[in-house]
Amino acid sequence: MKTLQDLYKAKRSLELKWEQHHLNSGRYTLDMVNIDHKVRAVIADIKMKEAELAHLVNKVEDAAPEVSVAT
Repeated sequence: MKTLQDLYKAKRSLELKWEQHHLNSGRYTLDMVNIDHKVRAVIADIKMKEAELAHLVNKVEDAAPEVSVAT
């Protein structure tokens, strides 16, 4: 599974590829549509990964310490 940093790098790479296609063709092409779909998929993966990490943080913070006091 990719790390969050890898996902952000992949998103940036796709955005640069999209921009390069736009500069070369000067219009919105089918390749750019495909790149847009890939960017949306990467963004969805980023959101899932961030939600997973937030859940883990909440899980740790909400864990109450178990203390046994023998009297």
